[in-house]
Amino acid sequence: MIKDTHGRTIDYVRLAVTDRCNLRCTYCLPEGFTNFLPRTDLLTYEELLRMLTNLSALGIKKLRITGGEPFVRADLMTLIEEIHARKLFEKLHITTNGVLAAPHIPRLAALGISGINISLDTANAEHFKAITGRDNFDQVMATFHAALAHNIPTRINTVVLSDKNTDDLIPMGRMAENHPIEVRFIEEMPFNGKGEINSNYWNYQRILLHLSQAFDLHPEGFENNGTAMRYRIAGKQGKIGIIPAYSRTFCGTCNRLRINPKGEIATCLYSAPEASLFTLLRGNATDVELRAAILSAVSKKPVNGHKAEEQMLLSNKSHNTMAAIGG
Repeated sequence: MIKDTHGRTIDYVRLAVTDRCNLRCTYCLPEGFTNFLPRTDLLTYEELLRMLTNLSALGIKKLRITGGEPFVRADLMTLIEEIHARKLFEKLHITTNGVLAAPHIPRLAALGISGINISLDTANAEHFKAITGRDNFDQVMATFHAALAHNIPTRINTVVLSDKNTDDLIPMGRMAENHPIEVRFIEEMPFNGKGEINSNYWNYQRILLHLSQAFDLHPEGFENNGTAMRYRIAGKQGKIGIIPAYSRTFCGTCNRLRINPKGEIATCLYSAPEASLFTLLRGNATDVELRAAILSAVSKKPVNGHKAEEQMLLSNKSHNTMAAIGG
């Protein structure tokens, strides 16, 4: 079991296997962005497995695979199958934009994947094209329906964009009325390649007020160590969640580490990386040295996201895009 200096048990890792994506969402990876990592700078399949084996040995129980878009990585299913075969984690989740995932859903279900999060900011095909820069709405919905058909626990992640999709929030909520899923509305964050956030952004209070006008919401509180304030919709199948990702009201129970596509550990979405496992792995470090680096990074985990952001600004560092961070 790993504990940080604030007494929080760290047992969850989000691993970005690539910074590349097949969409160009305005709040994450703007059109024309080309500053991707060279493929030689990505951890290999073997390096990923070695790193994950050491994380498991330290007490990490939950792994979420993210990107970029994880399914643009050719060996992703091979990696997932090997993680499953080695029984490294109690829970294995994946976050995807859904464009390429549908053909893999039956295999993921057979492996007993713990859950899938699908990034979808609108239920309207034309609005989808405007936000993502691509015409792939039907492929995403195919993944959604395939996940439901195979009984994979499913969540929809919707980033609330004040100038683009606020009219879509109620239609997105209807998906939770009609299906046994959780639709989670996320505050916009300043990781859009510009480091800016709309001054008229919708915070969690405004999102909740808007949704409450259409749904009979009953609060269930935060899930254990979760980031979403969850609400049951009276008499309906699904739930609604609201993630105060910019307000950062959930930091007190944070149990996660993030590892970006080049093998750097960040202890907070708003902090700079604390250690490079890439350097150690390519330098033939021992498992003892790898674990020491992980523990050292955990010891520097800030008390909350505001303090992390403050420290990063003081160090003159910054995040470029959400894809580079790993979601």
